[in-house]
Amino acid sequence: MKKKLVFATNNAHKLEELKAILGDKVDILSLKDIDCYADIPETADTLEGNARQKSLYIYEHYGLDCFADDTGLEVDCLDGAPGVYSARYAGDGHDSKANMEKLLYEMKEKTNRKARFRTVISLIEKGEEHQFEGIVNGQIIKEKKGEAGFGYDPIFQPDGYAETFAELGNDIKNKISHRARAVAALCEYLSKT
Repeated sequence: MKKKLVFATNNAHKLEELKAILGDKVDILSLKDIDCYADIPETADTLEGNARQKSLYIYEHYGLDCFADDTGLEVDCLDGAPGVYSARYAGDGHDSKANMEKLLYEMKEKTNRKARFRTVISLIEKGEEHQFEGIVNGQIIKEKKGEAGFGYDPIFQPDGYAETFAELGNDIKNKISHRARAVAALCEYLSKT
């Protein structure tokens, strides 16, 4: 029997991306599927803490096995910023365009443009937590390129590629991304349990 897991996110892009990565290995339920419309807190100061906070919330309130993720873009020359604040870097509005513009402005004079996307997944299964991490290294380019993806994808160029995540398109991104790597670690664990 296929495992059923709730993915604790309200981000439709993430949900779609994750279903594409997992395929038919796991039956993914959205928050809407379990009638959860709460604004789940994300008040930790680390990716690990935020992912744990979200998965625990679902497990404690609904009693369902679930997982949650948190992702951050960590830029070397900005001491790891925006990091845990990536989605609200330019304010609480989760405005991707404003976030990118702020980041490009802050990096205008910088020569070290190295960055990495990091995803942490917190899985709560039968009350026990397991965490998985995925990292993709790359650099921040000087201007937006590409239309696919979401968030910082138009300005992040992964190592080994001449295109940004937004230019590579979802099929390639879903194979090489930080989230894909974290999900691969999650899948490997789930296949053994």
